[in-house]
Amino acid sequence: MEYRNLGQSGLKVSQLSYGAWVSFGNQLDVKEAKSLLQCCRDHGVNFFDNAEVYANGRAEEIMGQAFRELGWKRSDLVVSTKIFWGGSGPNDKGLSRKHIVEGTKASLKRLEMEYVDVIYCHRSDSSTPIEETVRAMNYVIDQGWALYWGTSEWSAQQITEAWGVAQRLDLVGPIVEQPEYNLLSRHKVESEFLPLYSNYGIGLTTWSPLASGVLTGKYNSGNIPPDSRFSLENYKNLASRSLVEDVLKKVNGLKPIAEELGVPLSQLAIAWCAANPNVSSVITGATKESQIKENMKAIDVIPLLTPSVMEKIEAVVQSKPKRPDSYR
Repeated sequence: MEYRNLGQSGLKVSQLSYGAWVSFGNQLDVKEAKSLLQCCRDHGVNFFDNAEVYANGRAEEIMGQAFRELGWKRSDLVVSTKIFWGGSGPNDKGLSRKHIVEGTKASLKRLEMEYVDVIYCHRSDSSTPIEETVRAMNYVIDQGWALYWGTSEWSAQQITEAWGVAQRLDLVGPIVEQPEYNLLSRHKVESEFLPLYSNYGIGLTTWSPLASGVLTGKYNSGNIPPDSRFSLENYKNLASRSLVEDVLKKVNGLKPIAEELGVPLSQLAIAWCAANPNVSSVITGATKESQIKENMKAIDVIPLLTPSVMEKIEAVVQSKPKRPDSYR
Protein backbone atom coordinates (compact mmCIF):
# COMPACT_ATOMS: atom_id res chain seq x y z
CA MET A 1 0.00 0.00 0.00
CA GLU A 2 1.21 3.47 -0.84
CA TYR A 3 0.48 6.38 1.52
CA ARG A 4 -0.17 9.81 0.10
CA ASN A 5 -0.31 13.20 1.74
CA LEU A 6 -3.86 14.46 2.14
CA GLY A 7 -3.54 17.42 -0.20
CA GLN A 8 -0.68 19.62 0.96
CA SER A 9 -1.11 18.64 4.62
CA GLY A 10 1.35 16.39 6.42
CA LEU A 11 -1.34 13.73 7.04
CA LYS A 12 -0.63 10.42 5.28
CA VAL A 13 -3.60 8.36 4.06
CA SER A 14 -3.63 4.98 2.34
CA GLN A 15 -4.15 5.20 -1.41
CA LEU A 16 -7.21 2.98 -0.98
CA SER A 17 -9.48 3.43 2.03
CA TYR A 18 -12.71 1.99 3.42
CA GLY A 19 -16.05 3.76 3.88
CA ALA A 20 -18.99 2.68 6.07
CA TRP A 21 -21.70 4.13 3.78
CA VAL A 22 -24.54 1.64 3.03
CA SER A 23 -22.83 -1.34 4.72
CA PHE A 24 -22.41 -0.60 8.46
CA GLY A 25 -25.78 -0.67 10.21
CA ASN A 26 -27.77 -1.47 7.07
CA GLN A 27 -26.11 -4.73 6.04
CA LEU A 28 -23.46 -5.42 8.69
CA ASP A 29 -23.19 -5.41 12.47
CA VAL A 30 -20.14 -5.31 14.76
CA LYS A 31 -18.97 -8.90 14.28
CA GLU A 32 -18.91 -8.62 10.47
CA ALA A 33 -17.48 -5.10 10.66
CA LYS A 34 -14.53 -6.32 12.72
CA SER A 35 -13.56 -8.95 10.16
CA LEU A 36 -13.83 -6.43 7.31
CA LEU A 37 -11.82 -3.77 9.14
CA GLN A 38 -9.15 -6.34 10.04
CA CYS A 39 -8.95 -7.39 6.40
CA CYS A 40 -8.48 -3.73 5.42
CA ARG A 41 -5.68 -3.28 7.97
CA ASP A 42 -4.02 -6.49 6.76
CA HIS A 43 -3.83 -4.85 3.34
CA GLY A 44 -2.35 -1.62 4.67
CA VAL A 45 -5.50 0.54 4.84
CA ASN A 46 -5.21 3.22 7.52
CA PHE A 47 -8.05 5.58 6.49
CA PHE A 48 -11.67 4.84 7.46
CA ASP A 49 -14.57 7.11 6.51
CA ASN A 50 -17.95 7.59 8.19
CA ALA A 51 -20.75 10.16 8.65
CA GLU A 52 -23.33 11.08 11.26
CA VAL A 53 -26.12 10.28 8.79
CA TYR A 54 -24.97 6.75 7.87
CA ALA A 55 -27.62 4.37 9.24
CA ASN A 56 -28.77 7.29 11.44
CA GLY A 57 -25.58 7.17 13.52
CA ARG A 58 -25.44 3.38 13.84
CA ALA A 59 -22.51 3.18 11.36
CA GLU A 60 -20.38 5.30 13.70
CA GLU A 61 -21.36 3.17 16.70
CA ILE A 62 -20.43 -0.04 14.89
CA MET A 63 -17.09 1.34 13.68
CA GLY A 64 -16.21 2.70 17.13
CA GLN A 65 -17.09 -0.54 18.91
CA ALA A 66 -15.21 -2.59 16.31
CA PHE A 67 -12.08 -0.46 16.70
CA ARG A 68 -12.28 -0.76 20.49
CA GLU A 69 -12.71 -4.54 20.41
CA LEU A 70 -9.88 -4.92 17.89
CA GLY A 71 -7.65 -2.96 20.27
CA TRP A 72 -5.85 -0.96 17.62
CA LYS A 73 -3.53 1.93 18.42
CA ARG A 74 -5.38 5.18 17.72
CA SER A 75 -2.36 6.87 16.12
CA ASP A 76 -2.21 4.13 13.48
CA LEU A 77 -5.66 5.09 12.21
CA VAL A 78 -6.99 8.02 10.19
CA VAL A 79 -10.72 8.31 10.93
CA SER A 80 -13.10 10.79 9.35
CA THR A 81 -16.75 11.63 9.78
CA LYS A 82 -19.12 14.10 8.17
CA ILE A 83 -21.58 16.57 9.65
CA PHE A 84 -24.79 17.82 8.06
CA TRP A 85 -27.78 15.49 8.60
CA GLY A 86 -27.96 14.77 12.32
CA GLY A 87 -31.67 14.41 13.01
CA SER A 88 -35.17 15.70 12.35
CA GLY A 89 -35.17 18.87 14.48
CA PRO A 90 -34.71 22.30 12.87
CA ASN A 91 -31.22 22.64 14.38
CA ASP A 92 -30.20 18.99 13.87
CA LYS A 93 -29.07 19.55 10.31
CA GLY A 94 -27.02 21.99 8.29
CA LEU A 95 -23.77 23.78 9.04
CA SER A 96 -24.74 26.25 11.76
CA ARG A 97 -22.28 26.66 14.60
CA LYS A 98 -24.85 24.97 16.84
CA HIS A 99 -25.17 21.82 14.74
CA ILE A 100 -21.46 21.58 13.92
CA VAL A 101 -20.56 21.67 17.63
CA GLU A 102 -23.39 19.41 18.82
CA GLY A 103 -23.11 17.06 15.84
CA THR A 104 -19.36 16.65 16.28
CA LYS A 105 -19.70 15.88 19.99
CA ALA A 106 -22.45 13.33 19.25
CA SER A 107 -20.33 11.67 16.53
CA LEU A 108 -17.34 11.37 18.86
CA LYS A 109 -19.55 9.79 21.51
CA ARG A 110 -20.82 7.21 19.02
CA LEU A 111 -17.31 6.52 17.73
CA GLU A 112 -16.00 6.30 21.32
CA MET A 113 -13.13 8.59 20.34
CA GLU A 114 -11.66 11.79 21.71
CA TYR A 115 -11.10 13.16 18.20
CA VAL A 116 -11.43 12.37 14.50
CA ASP A 117 -8.58 13.10 12.14
CA VAL A 118 -10.76 14.75 9.51
CA ILE A 119 -14.24 16.22 9.81
CA TYR A 120 -16.16 17.13 6.67
CA CYS A 121 -19.06 19.45 5.95
CA HIS A 122 -21.16 16.76 4.26
CA ARG A 123 -22.90 19.22 1.92
CA SER A 124 -22.99 22.99 1.55
CA ASP A 125 -25.63 24.90 3.52
CA SER A 126 -27.24 27.84 1.72
CA SER A 127 -29.05 28.91 4.91
CA THR A 128 -25.85 29.44 6.95
CA PRO A 129 -23.20 32.08 6.14
CA ILE A 130 -19.93 30.43 5.11
CA GLU A 131 -18.10 32.59 7.68
CA GLU A 132 -20.15 31.01 10.48
CA THR A 133 -19.26 27.53 9.19
CA VAL A 134 -15.55 28.31 8.79
CA ARG A 135 -15.38 29.76 12.31
CA ALA A 136 -17.26 26.74 13.74
CA MET A 137 -14.95 24.24 12.03
CA ASN A 138 -11.95 26.09 13.43
CA TYR A 139 -13.54 25.97 16.88
CA VAL A 140 -13.87 22.18 16.52
CA ILE A 141 -10.17 21.98 15.63
CA ASP A 142 -9.19 24.32 18.48
CA GLN A 143 -11.09 22.07 20.93
CA GLY A 144 -9.07 19.09 19.71
CA TRP A 145 -12.19 17.27 18.43
CA ALA A 146 -10.77 17.13 14.88
CA LEU A 147 -7.31 17.69 13.44
CA TYR A 148 -8.31 18.85 9.94
CA TRP A 149 -11.51 19.84 8.19
CA GLY A 150 -12.81 19.49 4.68
CA THR A 151 -15.88 19.55 2.48
CA SER A 152 -17.93 16.97 0.61
CA GLU A 153 -19.84 17.68 -2.60
CA TRP A 154 -19.16 21.43 -2.45
CA SER A 155 -18.64 23.46 -5.59
CA ALA A 156 -15.27 25.03 -6.42
CA GLN A 157 -16.86 28.44 -5.85
CA GLN A 158 -18.00 27.49 -2.33
CA ILE A 159 -14.59 26.06 -1.41
CA THR A 160 -12.91 29.20 -2.76
CA GLU A 161 -15.27 31.35 -0.67
CA ALA A 162 -14.46 29.31 2.46
CA TRP A 163 -10.75 29.77 1.83
CA GLY A 164 -11.27 33.50 1.31
CA VAL A 165 -12.94 33.73 4.74
CA ALA A 166 -10.22 31.61 6.36
CA GLN A 167 -7.42 33.73 4.92
CA ARG A 168 -9.13 37.00 5.86
CA LEU A 169 -9.63 35.85 9.45
CA ASP A 170 -6.27 34.01 9.72
CA LEU A 171 -8.08 30.70 10.24
CA VAL A 172 -7.58 27.17 8.90
CA GLY A 173 -9.21 26.49 5.53
CA PRO A 174 -10.56 23.15 4.26
CA ILE A 175 -7.71 20.86 3.18
CA VAL A 176 -9.77 18.18 1.45
CA GLU A 177 -12.89 17.70 -0.64
CA GLN A 178 -14.80 14.41 -0.93
CA PRO A 179 -16.50 14.23 -4.35
CA GLU A 180 -17.90 11.35 -6.34
CA TYR A 181 -15.31 10.28 -8.92
CA ASN A 182 -15.32 7.41 -11.36
CA LEU A 183 -15.13 6.69 -15.08
CA LEU A 184 -18.69 7.96 -15.50
CA SER A 185 -18.49 11.04 -13.23
CA ARG A 186 -15.46 13.25 -13.84
CA HIS A 187 -16.32 16.93 -14.34
CA LYS A 188 -15.66 18.23 -10.82
CA VAL A 189 -12.35 16.44 -10.26
CA GLU A 190 -10.88 16.95 -13.71
CA SER A 191 -12.24 20.39 -14.62
CA GLU A 192 -14.09 22.41 -11.99
CA PHE A 193 -11.59 21.80 -9.17
CA LEU A 194 -8.41 22.38 -11.19
CA PRO A 195 -7.59 25.82 -9.67
CA LEU A 196 -8.12 24.47 -6.12
CA TYR A 197 -5.22 22.00 -6.24
CA SER A 198 -2.59 24.67 -6.88
CA ASN A 199 -4.26 27.65 -5.18
CA TYR A 200 -5.18 25.95 -1.87
CA GLY A 201 -3.47 22.55 -1.90
CA ILE A 202 -6.82 20.75 -1.76
CA GLY A 203 -6.60 16.95 -1.60
CA LEU A 204 -9.36 14.54 -2.60
CA THR A 205 -10.82 11.48 -0.91
CA THR A 206 -13.13 10.27 -3.64
CA TRP A 207 -16.17 8.03 -3.28
CA SER A 208 -18.05 5.59 -5.52
CA PRO A 209 -15.12 4.45 -7.73
CA LEU A 210 -17.34 1.64 -9.05
CA ALA A 211 -20.37 3.91 -9.57
CA SER A 212 -22.34 1.96 -6.91
CA GLY A 213 -21.21 -1.33 -8.46
CA VAL A 214 -22.15 -0.51 -12.06
CA LEU A 215 -18.47 -0.61 -13.10
CA THR A 216 -18.05 -4.17 -11.85
CA GLY A 217 -20.21 -5.34 -14.75
CA LYS A 218 -22.44 -7.36 -12.42
CA TYR A 219 -25.58 -5.55 -13.56
CA ASN A 220 -25.00 -6.00 -17.29
CA SER A 221 -27.06 -9.18 -17.46
CA GLY A 222 -30.12 -7.09 -16.68
CA ASN A 223 -30.62 -8.76 -13.29
CA ILE A 224 -29.97 -7.15 -9.90
CA PRO A 225 -28.16 -9.64 -7.62
CA PRO A 226 -30.08 -10.07 -4.32
CA ASP A 227 -27.04 -9.19 -2.14
CA SER A 228 -26.13 -6.06 -4.12
CA ARG A 229 -26.60 -2.41 -3.16
CA PHE A 230 -29.27 -1.85 -5.78
CA SER A 231 -31.39 -4.61 -4.24
CA LEU A 232 -31.81 -2.49 -1.08
CA GLU A 233 -35.13 -0.61 -0.91
CA ASN A 234 -33.41 2.76 -0.31
CA TYR A 235 -31.32 2.43 -3.48
CA LYS A 236 -33.93 1.36 -6.03
CA ASN A 237 -34.26 4.91 -7.39
CA LEU A 238 -30.50 5.08 -7.83
CA ALA A 239 -30.61 1.77 -9.69
CA SER A 240 -33.21 3.04 -12.15
CA ARG A 241 -31.07 6.13 -12.86
CA SER A 242 -27.78 4.23 -13.15
CA LEU A 243 -28.69 1.13 -15.12
CA VAL A 244 -29.42 2.84 -18.43
CA GLU A 245 -28.53 1.40 -21.83
CA ASP A 246 -25.76 3.92 -22.64
CA VAL A 247 -23.97 3.24 -19.34
CA LEU A 248 -24.20 -0.53 -19.64
CA LYS A 249 -22.87 -0.31 -23.21
CA LYS A 250 -19.79 1.56 -21.94
CA VAL A 251 -19.26 -1.01 -19.19
CA ASN A 252 -19.37 -3.79 -21.78
CA GLY A 253 -16.83 -1.87 -23.86
CA LEU A 254 -14.41 -1.74 -20.93
CA LYS A 255 -14.43 -5.50 -20.38
CA PRO A 256 -12.02 -6.38 -23.24
CA ILE A 257 -9.51 -3.80 -21.92
CA ALA A 258 -9.61 -5.41 -18.46
CA GLU A 259 -9.30 -8.86 -20.00
CA GLU A 260 -6.28 -7.77 -22.03
CA LEU A 261 -4.60 -6.65 -18.80
CA GLY A 262 -5.69 -9.86 -17.07
CA VAL A 263 -7.60 -8.08 -14.30
CA PRO A 264 -11.26 -7.82 -13.21
CA LEU A 265 -13.14 -4.75 -14.40
CA SER A 266 -13.62 -3.59 -10.80
CA GLN A 267 -9.85 -3.41 -10.23
CA LEU A 268 -9.37 -1.51 -13.46
CA ALA A 269 -12.00 1.05 -12.43
CA ILE A 270 -10.53 1.58 -8.94
CA ALA A 271 -6.96 1.77 -10.25
CA TRP A 272 -8.07 4.36 -12.82
CA CYS A 273 -9.33 6.63 -10.00
CA ALA A 274 -6.20 6.15 -7.88
CA ALA A 275 -3.94 6.96 -10.84
CA ASN A 276 -5.12 10.58 -10.78
CA PRO A 277 -2.35 12.49 -8.93
CA ASN A 278 -4.88 14.86 -7.34
CA VAL A 279 -6.65 11.95 -5.60
CA SER A 280 -5.19 11.34 -2.13
CA SER A 281 -7.33 8.29 -1.37
CA VAL A 282 -10.05 6.30 -3.13
CA ILE A 283 -12.78 5.26 -0.68
CA THR A 284 -13.96 1.72 -1.36
CA GLY A 285 -16.96 -0.09 0.09
CA ALA A 286 -17.47 -3.79 0.69
CA THR A 287 -19.73 -6.16 2.59
CA LYS A 288 -17.49 -9.23 2.23
CA GLU A 289 -13.80 -9.92 2.89
CA SER A 290 -13.49 -11.35 -0.61
CA GLN A 291 -14.55 -7.98 -2.05
CA ILE A 292 -11.92 -6.16 0.02
CA LYS A 293 -9.19 -8.55 -1.12
CA GLU A 294 -10.30 -8.05 -4.71
CA ASN A 295 -10.46 -4.26 -4.38
CA MET A 296 -7.02 -4.00 -2.76
CA LYS A 297 -5.39 -5.74 -5.72
CA ALA A 298 -6.21 -2.59 -7.71
CA ILE A 299 -2.96 -1.17 -6.30
CA ASP A 300 -1.07 -3.58 -8.56
CA VAL A 301 -3.08 -2.48 -11.61
CA ILE A 302 -2.06 1.21 -11.41
CA PRO A 303 1.37 0.63 -13.08
CA LEU A 304 -0.40 -1.15 -15.96
CA LEU A 305 -2.34 2.00 -16.86
CA THR A 306 0.05 3.25 -19.53
CA PRO A 307 -0.89 6.24 -21.70
CA SER A 308 -2.03 3.87 -24.47
CA VAL A 309 -4.28 1.92 -22.06
CA MET A 310 -5.74 5.19 -20.75
CA GLU A 311 -6.47 6.23 -24.35
CA LYS A 312 -8.30 2.94 -24.97
CA ILE A 313 -10.38 3.49 -21.82
CA GLU A 314 -11.25 7.03 -22.88
CA ALA A 315 -12.24 5.86 -26.36
CA VAL A 316 -14.85 3.63 -24.72
CA VAL A 317 -16.26 5.89 -21.99
CA GLN A 318 -15.79 9.23 -23.80
CA SER A 319 -16.40 11.02 -20.51
CA LYS A 320 -13.36 13.28 -20.27
CA PRO A 321 -14.59 16.81 -19.51
CA LYS A 322 -13.42 19.69 -21.67
CA ARG A 323 -11.06 21.90 -19.71
CA PRO A 324 -11.78 25.63 -19.72
CA ASP A 325 -9.15 27.43 -21.84
CA SER A 326 -7.89 29.38 -18.83
CA TYR A 327 -6.91 26.17 -17.00
CA ARG A 328 -4.75 24.69 -19.75
